[in-house]
Amino acid sequence: MPKAERRLNPLKLAFRIAALAPLVLVPFFARAESIKIGTLKIAAYGPLFVAVDKGYFAAEGLTPELVYFESAQPVAVGIAGGSIDFGVTGTSGGLFSLCGQGALRIIAGGPHETPGFEFFVAAASNRAYAAGLKSYKDLAGHSFVTTQIGSPTHYSLALLEEKYHLDPATIRVLPLQSLPNQMSAMAGGQADATIVNATAALAAVQRGDIKLLGAIGDVTPWQVGVVYTSTKIANDQRDIVERFLRAYRNGARDYHDAITGPDGKRADGPTIAVILAILAKYTGQTPEQIKLALAYSDAEARLDVKDLLHQVGWFTAQNLVKGPIDESNIVDSRYAAPLPNEGTRP
Repeated sequence: MPKAERRLNPLKLAFRIAALAPLVLVPFFARAESIKIGTLKIAAYGPLFVAVDKGYFAAEGLTPELVYFESAQPVAVGIAGGSIDFGVTGTSGGLFSLCGQGALRIIAGGPHETPGFEFFVAAASNRAYAAGLKSYKDLAGHSFVTTQIGSPTHYSLALLEEKYHLDPATIRVLPLQSLPNQMSAMAGGQADATIVNATAALAAVQRGDIKLLGAIGDVTPWQVGVVYTSTKIANDQRDIVERFLRAYRNGARDYHDAITGPDGKRADGPTIAVILAILAKYTGQTPEQIKLALAYSDAEARLDVKDLLHQVGWFTAQNLVKGPIDESNIVDSRYAAPLPNEGTRP
């Protein structure tokens, strides 16, 4: 080979590398995105924890940072304010209000109250139980503690009132702002009843601090958890939303298959030990505690839209949300898939 051509080879090589660089480097850096996800340390949000732990977000080029809260409503406020990108929590009056104002959109379903599974359970204090509070029908005339007015547990109480024809005026609702405050008030006998996530409640029952009344999903199923983001992100960053949802749905499938049989009923699959270990890692509870109280989650993270509209109707009637709010203000149909047989209750 002539010396002149050999002298040109390094230059040619440099040009070839420069030409290939956009094909290699741009897709890599374009996909590297850090996202903040607001949630609670509750096993019911297992699909999220599974997706993070198994690397499903990383496979989509997303670096997830979990930001933990003590209740659902502050997560919605954080997303509306731009400090958080996505939320995986229960529904709340604050969430629906911000949807109605155009700030947030629900993009998928989370845990669902379903017979045979346990997300929320109702409990009575030992003092109130001894005095006769032993069933849902006995709630009238008693105090009830929740995290916040308009929280998922508050709405669960409303469903019990609706089902058992209880007068809401006869039940004194006390918002205590956090789960630890709820449990402390119940254990100390400062309140008569509560509805709380099952893992926390069953641990307290085992210690003898409170008495279990029953699982909410057994008597009044509803779409308790959702996945949501800001309207701005939903509109302007569709690629990131779609990547987020692919990762989340992979986690939802693994979670579902580990605890749900082919007939949709509670049944442990061969991967149950792996999933319980992941949930224990992210919630700080033992696998044994978590296994006693696992919530149902649809394998495809589908959403009960009709039930969401029922919730909005209640929040509006309680003046916790300014209505009317159209379905399109709540659910982003570009991303959320509806459940079959929506809005059904026994």
